[in-house]
Amino acid sequence: MSANRPAAVVVLAAGEGTRMKSATPKVLHSICGRSLVGHVLAAARELEPENLVVVVGHAREQVSAHLSEIDPHVRTAVQAEQNGTGHAVRMALEELGGTIDGTVVVVCGDTPLLTGGTLTQLAATHSADGNAVTVLTAEVPDATGYGRIVRDGASGAVTAIVEHKDASESQRAIREINSGVFAFDGQLLADALGKVRTDNSQGEEYLTDVLGILREAGHRVGASVAADHREIAGINNRVQLAEARRTLNDRLLTDAMLAGVTVVDPATTWVDVTVTFEQDAVVHPGTQLLGATHVASGAEVGPNTRLKDTRVGAGARVDNTVSDSAEIGPQASVGPYAYLRPGTRLGLKSKVGTYVETKNASIGEGTKVPHLSYVGDATIGEYSNIGAASVFVNYDGEAKHHTTVGSHCKTGSDNMFVAPVTIGDGAYTAAGSVITKDVPPGSLAVARGQQRNIEGWVARKRPGSAAAKAAEEARREAAGES
Repeated sequence: MSANRPAAVVVLAAGEGTRMKSATPKVLHSICGRSLVGHVLAAARELEPENLVVVVGHAREQVSAHLSEIDPHVRTAVQAEQNGTGHAVRMALEELGGTIDGTVVVVCGDTPLLTGGTLTQLAATHSADGNAVTVLTAEVPDATGYGRIVRDGASGAVTAIVEHKDASESQRAIREINSGVFAFDGQLLADALGKVRTDNSQGEEYLTDVLGILREAGHRVGASVAADHREIAGINNRVQLAEARRTLNDRLLTDAMLAGVTVVDPATTWVDVTVTFEQDAVVHPGTQLLGATHVASGAEVGPNTRLKDTRVGAGARVDNTVSDSAEIGPQASVGPYAYLRPGTRLGLKSKVGTYVETKNASIGEGTKVPHLSYVGDATIGEYSNIGAASVFVNYDGEAKHHTTVGSHCKTGSDNMFVAPVTIGDGAYTAAGSVITKDVPPGSLAVARGQQRNIEGWVARKRPGSAAAKAAEEARREAAGES
């Protein structure tokens, strides 16, 4: 356990986020498979804090329900009225008993790019420098609109945070800005919060006022600089949400490529934070990998593929496919234009081809469903072949039923398998059959009406038509007539 383990991390997530223009609370908007606040909690958990508290306010029932799903051990504090960041932190300390002995880290719930490494660095700097408060800062290309960090030239201590509108010309040249993320001495924080005034334009308790109070009391205010200024970016509208999604996606793909994954076109490839790869996996353009998807060594996915909660085995090939909660076996082939629904399990070297849909289906080693078929609620054995345009008729209007096809079976094109039904090992079924009864092993099942040809029907029923003329010409050619 880290020696810099904080006593508490407080996540501020009470705001409404009106600029998002959404019925969804801002912190619940998601990028790369997690909510904004979910990303912040994941970073905070890397610090292994003794307590993790999220301050909720706007839509608190909805936010609290989400928190209980993603992190059941997190605590919540309610800020019934949004009276400023200082007031929000005070609500969190009250939830924890008032005064905290140790370091309290305060982060914003809308900073999804913040990493656990940067927070760890903040806590370590805070402890090593013996600060009363340590500000997480960043140097940005354009600091317009941000609060500037003013330091003591000799000691490097922070002497002030000056808002852009109040900054002098020389202060506006400073590129180091305040992130809104802090590490505090818990006892000093609690005492200073009691002294924060509300005589400002908003009538709110500002957390940044604590820095001035502590400095005036003779305590040191320090700073820790984030390596990447994009980490501190907060999300206030949909444009910033998209920018953060692109930044995080690029980060995830860079990590994957450095670990031995080939991403042919990162600009058109999107992944969630929960996706995992093995070395020598290949991702082609236009691919989305979501949820708990895993791509094994040597597998290729894409182009134009969306996999959610899907495991792709070593050496498998998945092309132009949509898959949800499926398992694709090693060296299997899927697509193009296939749809794997939940419960699909494809065996070693199996094939699900063009315009095939599967659901709750187990398809054995070496078995092929090449094209134009639906396989639902079924078990198919090894090295069988399902003919084109086959449908596993699993629903009777009230309940689903199961079909079993054995190993080494050959089923004809345009077959209907009306469940529940079993096709024995080594059996064949004739093209155009509707199979309603079990087929014994090694049998040929033929279930179709006898063909009857009615001679001269077109000439009688469609006289003068193109078909009738073509038929008459063919008759004459066959009879040797000129």
